[in-house]
Amino acid sequence: MTEEKSIGKISHYYDKIGVGIIELAGGLKTGDTIKVKGKDTDFEQVIDSMQIEHAQVEKAKKGDVIGVKMNQKVKEGDEVYLK
Repeated sequence: MTEEKSIGKISHYYDKIGVGIIELAGGLKTGDTIKVKGKDTDFEQVIDSMQIEHAQVEKAKKGDVIGVKMNQKVKEGDEVYLK
């Protein structure tokens, strides 16, 4: 089993469009698998696409704030791990 590394937190969730805003504490790129974990949240998903300021990006770095289409509902404060 690989050690999970926290790479950010959900800072906002847009319910209508299913997009989670992640404040990154580590790098992330499309194709990576993330795990979102919180009080009521626990799922994994592959990053198909992400955006910074509504622009499509292939990768993001520590300190970036990205928008990701989520497979399930997430909540503010949920931890995001890189698998």
